[in-house]
Amino acid sequence: MTLQQFFDYVVSNPSATLWYFLGVPLIAFVAGIFSKNEGHLSPWNYVYAVLIYMVCLPGIFAVTLNIYFFFWERRSILDTELFIQVIPILSMIVSLSIIKQNVDLDLVPGFDKLSGLMIIIGTLLTLMWILERTHIYAISFMPFPMVIGIIVGGVLLVRYFSKKLIA
Repeated sequence: MTLQQFFDYVVSNPSATLWYFLGVPLIAFVAGIFSKNEGHLSPWNYVYAVLIYMVCLPGIFAVTLNIYFFFWERRSILDTELFIQVIPILSMIVSLSIIKQNVDLDLVPGFDKLSGLMIIIGTLLTLMWILERTHIYAISFMPFPMVIGIIVGGVLLVRYFSKKLIA
């Protein structure tokens, strides 16, 4: 199955997608009611971690997909697929805001990994966009492994300095 076939399946069968992205914020809300200011303790912080991963991975993918569609493919905003490009992002925002009301996100196991993933994806997309717009590779006689080395070095530098900034 290709990615386009998966997108076509999601668009033609939206009920499962809708239930998933409405269910995660609902479960987060119910977990907030039952945890009653104990979200940082052992069973609840893992429940919140699972919910965060369930909603953030598709949400981050949808943000990345939107950036790709609008910057590289020059796709019109009118061609946006709601179930693929909008609902995962809205569900991520709503779920994170509900979870943030119940527990400090720094206490949720693995949340720092997601923020690192977002930084790396954002850095890579920015570097790729700069490389495409400036055509720096097309006009230079730089070997391709050196270009890859520069990109990896840039990502590592951004990650290092972002960790210094956050800490």
